[in-house]
Amino acid sequence: MAESSAPPLACRPGCGACCIAPSISSLNKPAGIPCQHLAADLRCRIFGQPERPACCGGLQPSFEMCGISREHALKWLGELETLTHPG
Repeated sequence: MAESSAPPLACRPGCGACCIAPSISSLNKPAGIPCQHLAADLRCRIFGQPERPACCGGLQPSFEMCGISREHALKWLGELETLTHPG
């Protein structure tokens, strides 16, 4: 029997949680601080550009991460950051 896969989840407009909650070492961006490339409308100004960090391209929206609200996404990503922070 063939597996059915759900369509990819689209980013929630006005969220930006993935550009705020996690640290981005290649940009020297600490956790909890908005990325320098995050626009006022909470969209990435370098999305799809070669200078976009690989870690950003690898982070894909999912229900587990994004939940039903921006607050959920910020909390989930913040907890993940804490759990994966070295040291």
